[in-house]
Amino acid sequence: MLKNNLKIMEKYLESEEIMNKIRSYSISEGALMRLFSILWLVLLPSTALAAGPLSSSESPQATRFSAAQAPNFAAMTDVRLKKRSFFEYLAPFVITANNAVRAERSFLLNAESKLIAGDALTRLEADRVRSIADHYRRRGSAMTMINIDSISELLTRVDTIPLSLALAQAANESGWGTSRFARKANNYFGIWCYQSGCGLKPAQRDPGLTHEVKKFADVGDNIADYLHNINTNPAYSTLRDLRATLRDANAPLRGVLLAEGLLAYSSRGAAYVQAIQQLIISNELEQQSLHLAALARR
Repeated sequence: MLKNNLKIMEKYLESEEIMNKIRSYSISEGALMRLFSILWLVLLPSTALAAGPLSSSESPQATRFSAAQAPNFAAMTDVRLKKRSFFEYLAPFVITANNAVRAERSFLLNAESKLIAGDALTRLEADRVRSIADHYRRRGSAMTMINIDSISELLTRVDTIPLSLALAQAANESGWGTSRFARKANNYFGIWCYQSGCGLKPAQRDPGLTHEVKKFADVGDNIADYLHNINTNPAYSTLRDLRATLRDANAPLRGVLLAEGLLAYSSRGAAYVQAIQQLIISNELEQQSLHLAALARR
């Protein structure tokens, strides 16, 4: 893990002098991640986050769509309109899923504060902690005894995903909503399943493989499953570590940075991470997040 995080730092800092100094330190994993996050935020160009949402004169006006009415993205010939419609359609679903996770996280933070103050949890509170732990796959000895450490560890999983990152992955995985899996299975993230009939069979599935692309009742279920996958799958522990470090530093969650934890999401590895980061940057999704959230509340 330490070696991987040094590689991430080296990519962003682009300074051999700084990296040589960091390598010379005897530094813990947690301290390294904290240092990286702070340096990243300090060195990030101010223009990368300063721009506001595009005005109506700069971009075509997208149509508002209901949850049951997915736009026909393939029929949209105006690329900017297609992108704007895609983001405005999916953003409310991502926000709703994140809000559900945020409510669980708020409860855990209150429980943690209660224990830090020396107060005991009620039976109902303890039962809810265990229920959340089960949902996030923290079963067994880790939750036999509920204490500050076990809740703190659980909080690394029970957290939100930046809107910018979710939208960029959805665009990449679904071909801007035009893929067969998005249209026929409400699957915008290429999520697999392994029981016969659980989804759609990929047209180019390798010989010997039996997975299908999971079918969802609606887009909201798909996005909730996506969040749960990122928050529980061991393959994305680096993303969760980066996110926890940003939380410890009271820093905002940025999709461009957390994308570094998605190496295992695609067989493309680093090229996939770069593609997601480029989608976020070129479409100004970090800046657009507040604008999209405001639209979702209307």
